Amino acid sequence: MTTVDPGYDTRRRILDAARRLFAERGYAATSLADIASAVGVTKTAVAYHFHPKDRLATELLAPVAEDIVDLLESGFGDERAFLETLVAFAVRHRTVIRLIMEDIGGADDAPPGSPGEAIRAFRDCIYARLAGPDPDPAGRVRAWAVLGSLQYAVVKTIDLPEETVRGTLLATALAAAGYPA
Repeated sequence: MTTVDPGYDTRRRILDAARRLFAERGYAATSLADIASAVGVTKTAVAYHFHPKDRLATELLAPVAEDIVDLLESGFGDERAFLETLVAFAVRHRTVIRLIMEDIGGADDAPPGSPGEAIRAFRDCIYARLAGPDPDPAGRVRAWAVLGSLQYAVVKTIDLPEETVRGTLLATALAAAGYPA
């Protein structure tokens, strides 16, 4: 008979509540007490599993890292297929993208070894993939427009169903990148 570690269940429930509350309110506006209340445990119990609060953000970002590597290393036959995969990635991880954009942010000023540095590197790799090796001014604008629309659209539509966001956002990203609908 397999027994479930009650600490693991509490940890998982804390992470689920933190992900939801960070998406609703933002990282800075969510306290450990808010998370504790949502889970039905004490603030001390949350701090036992995740102290300091930054550990919650780090733990929420970790599962996304594997998807990021897969996205960047995939050998897509064309840029349209890459855009489709990028949109699906952004929609699937929109709560974490909000955490990154609105709360961790500052990727351009991030010190070496910080989460912001990793976020900047990811953003720059995606930009390079979208813009190509030697983009002209219009290509640069299109690549930044696609990135910007993806980031803000997924963050500002967390309340909408994934399939609604994915379809509309894909059409928008394809148009911004210069592909026919």
